[in-house]
Amino acid sequence: MRLTFGPLFALAVLAGPAVAETTQYPAPSPSAQQMVIYSTLDSRLASPLIWAFQASHPDVAVRYEDLLASEIAARVIAETNAGHPSADFLFSSGMDLQLKLANDGYGQEVAVPEGRDWPAWAKWQDTAFALTFEPAVLVYHKPSFPAGPPQSRLELLDWLATAPDTLTGRIGTYDIERSAVGYLFVARDAEHFPDIWSLLRAMGKAGMQTFPTSQDIIDRVADGRLVLGYNILGSYAAEQARLAPDIGFVLLRDYTVVVSRVAMVPRATPSPDLGSRFLAFLMSAEGQTLLSEKLRLPSVSLEVSGAGSGAAMQAALGDQLRPVPVSPGVLVYLDQAKRQRLLRLWREVLATQ
Repeated sequence: MRLTFGPLFALAVLAGPAVAETTQYPAPSPSAQQMVIYSTLDSRLASPLIWAFQASHPDVAVRYEDLLASEIAARVIAETNAGHPSADFLFSSGMDLQLKLANDGYGQEVAVPEGRDWPAWAKWQDTAFALTFEPAVLVYHKPSFPAGPPQSRLELLDWLATAPDTLTGRIGTYDIERSAVGYLFVARDAEHFPDIWSLLRAMGKAGMQTFPTSQDIIDRVADGRLVLGYNILGSYAAEQARLAPDIGFVLLRDYTVVVSRVAMVPRATPSPDLGSRFLAFLMSAEGQTLLSEKLRLPSVSLEVSGAGSGAAMQAALGDQLRPVPVSPGVLVYLDQAKRQRLLRLWREVLATQ
């Protein structure tokens, strides 16, 4: 099959650098070294990772730029093609976009000791590495579901058919034209659930709202402005549910798509050694434990087996989980014809409101 990547990457190149939310982490000791990170992980969640890395690398200052996945791709492409330095490390929930960058030569191979034993599905050519194991979940407002939320997509369809008018406009999901992970979730749904467009049309008729980020949706579920959030990154849901008593979430039992945050060191980094050291830290037992236990981002490493790890999740749920492998196979979701068809169906869904 011939794949073409017209709209998204043409726009990415033309877009140039995006406006990021930038956080500075001064080095604990005097230093002339600064590592630049482009990431989709909220800076407040990333802070424990940065501080732990700096504890063993006190001479490294960090500039952390919080961007959407498509904005990361735009920056790396624009900077590299212009001959300018880019980031030292990329960490993105947009698996397809990261693999496209790697496949097109915008990343570089990295030799880290942990890479030798990394699961085969979670790495590609020692260039792109999955570091997390994150399910898509249904987030719900607990007071609105005293008997519990739907547990499968068919139950969700049944619930939508009988939901009262007071719930109109109170269902949320990602805007898949702005959210790379949201697009990937819907694309995978289309492969695993034949009635996905019936489900989305029912959501559209119920006044479904769309948002670019997980936090936009979760904040609204927390205070009841939304009663449901569909296909939300479980990592964010788990963290917020711990802090907000009215938030609940479920892994739909018919199947649960699992995505990963993919890390790589860009070819245009001015400091490849810094990017490689940070990657090695995140792949280490310490880094994976931090991701799993502190950030509620389930780990990939089989060395980490706590309740919040990917290994524990796989042992408990087995075939219910449908992980997306780190391979060029995900590039099919960026194919121009496939993308335009999916977006056309998506816009038809939104037009039913």
